[in-house]
Amino acid sequence: MSHSPLEIQLITLPEQPGVYQYFDAEGTIIYVGKAKNLKKRVSSYFTKTHDNGKTRVLVKKIASIRHIVVETETDALLLENNLIKKHQPRYNVMLKDDKSYPWICIKNERFPRVFSTRRVIKDGSEYFGPYTSMKTVSTLLDLIKEIYHLRTCNFHLSEEKIDAGRYKVCLEYHLGNCKGPCEGLETEAEYSQNIKAIKEILKGNFKDSLSQFKSQMKQYAANMQFEEAQKIKEKIEVLENYQAKSTIVNPKISNVDVFSIVSDETYGYVNFLQLSYGSIIRSHTLEIKKKLDETDLELLELAIIEIRQRFHSKSKEIYVPFKVDLGEDVKVTVPQLGDKKHILDLSIRNAKYYRMERFKQDKIVDPDRHANRIMAQMKADLRLHEEPRHIECFDNSNIQGTNPVAACVVFKNGKPSKKDYRHFNIKTVEGPDDFASMEEVVYRRYKRMLDEEQSLPQLIIIDGGKGQLSSALKSLEILNLRGKIAIIGIAKRLEELFYPNDPIPLYLDKKSETLKVIQQLRNEAHRFGIEHHRNKRSKSALNTELETIIGVGEKTVVDLLKHFKSAKRIANAKLDELEQVVGVARAEKVYNYYHNK
Repeated sequence: MSHSPLEIQLITLPEQPGVYQYFDAEGTIIYVGKAKNLKKRVSSYFTKTHDNGKTRVLVKKIASIRHIVVETETDALLLENNLIKKHQPRYNVMLKDDKSYPWICIKNERFPRVFSTRRVIKDGSEYFGPYTSMKTVSTLLDLIKEIYHLRTCNFHLSEEKIDAGRYKVCLEYHLGNCKGPCEGLETEAEYSQNIKAIKEILKGNFKDSLSQFKSQMKQYAANMQFEEAQKIKEKIEVLENYQAKSTIVNPKISNVDVFSIVSDETYGYVNFLQLSYGSIIRSHTLEIKKKLDETDLELLELAIIEIRQRFHSKSKEIYVPFKVDLGEDVKVTVPQLGDKKHILDLSIRNAKYYRMERFKQDKIVDPDRHANRIMAQMKADLRLHEEPRHIECFDNSNIQGTNPVAACVVFKNGKPSKKDYRHFNIKTVEGPDDFASMEEVVYRRYKRMLDEEQSLPQLIIIDGGKGQLSSALKSLEILNLRGKIAIIGIAKRLEELFYPNDPIPLYLDKKSETLKVIQQLRNEAHRFGIEHHRNKRSKSALNTELETIIGVGEKTVVDLLKHFKSAKRIANAKLDELEQVVGVARAEKVYNYYHNK
């Protein structure tokens, strides 16, 4: 029995951790993945039935497989991440970052300068960061400048040049912002002490600086140098104020990375917080576009590796919402309560806020992406076979006694399509019968659409509970549309959705976007139906007893009502009063009708 080249590759795969790469017939790399056991993982692609359509397409396109065996699972994670970034395969989530983040540099020189930069140069200088926002960098640099007197000039302050008197102090010295190391007015030891304290502050440790300042202040006060003591007191206040704002949890929580994820049908949003001495020194949210219906676990593992690489994190512990496998070098904690849980919840909240902001931006900047995302979400939430690009909602809840009407509103791509709205006057039903009216309206709507060969909706929403839904279903069955169009009923309590032949309703999350769209549909259907009902009632109000009088037309009725304001006053009016409004002949007819009854 002969095997295809692909089958031979599958048979010979090792049962070790590693990274696999799929290539198509043209030799293009289309997918990169990692595995604890290469043979098991790769074989599963060809033996399992995949629910996700894109995964089925990927498997069909695989022409050859290559693999790389590695020592540990951590190595596999890192290699997978690097290969995805290098090749950007079509079926992998996108991991690209063209942003250069700001750093705070402490320059490798005598009397080091401290400044922000986006370029990291390997010259022995120390870099803190990268920071995710320039605002954070500015705040820190302002804080440092307010507390420590550092030079801002870029002179080469070698011992020989200072001794030779090559430089003169500048305006910064006279303003009290610099102590004049260029003229030898500040020693290298003093300056280095400040730099050491600044490094601790950048790491989030304020304790050393505060205790040093406090002992200095006491010393000045003891020596009766109250002006100097006051200056130190002001520095302590600045530091304490900054520390109070930045401390989020217990200061014992230090050198910890926190990761959380929120996701929808098309995107995952991973938030990262880095903690040092109880302060958040870094916050960033990574947006990942899904390609193969990836799970939150897959996205989070990939994002953790990517973010830790990007921000050069060496933290030995991470907090996450569920267990992830990152190898033995990192301690993984899933907090359940207390300060650790508090900081994880904060991360989740950050991810949710970021997602909401992106939704708002998309609505303005990229309405197509916004519509696509909502459609994908509705398909999943409502358990539909296809995206509900065209939805129709029926409402006849305003049928009360006279003038029975119904409304049909239409949404396309999640937005009202007002030109497609339709009103229906109930023709075949006597009296207020909501169920029979619904049956009539649904039948008329889709009979006409079929006759005119119009495109049918993917979803019908019936405003009403099980009874209304059953009535609508009867009409769909007669038209042979049962099963071809998805149909659901909404009860009075909006979050209860009923499906045909299912006694248990589906409950939607009150904050979900799917529910918001359904709410909008129902509100529109109510508004549109009531508007038509009101118009019809006001027209029929003119169709009073007056119009039944032989020889009296609509104009006469309108003239009389305008003058007398009501039918009762017309009935009680004297003949000469009527004559003044509509003339002798018509006045007699009206007068005789009421007085000869």
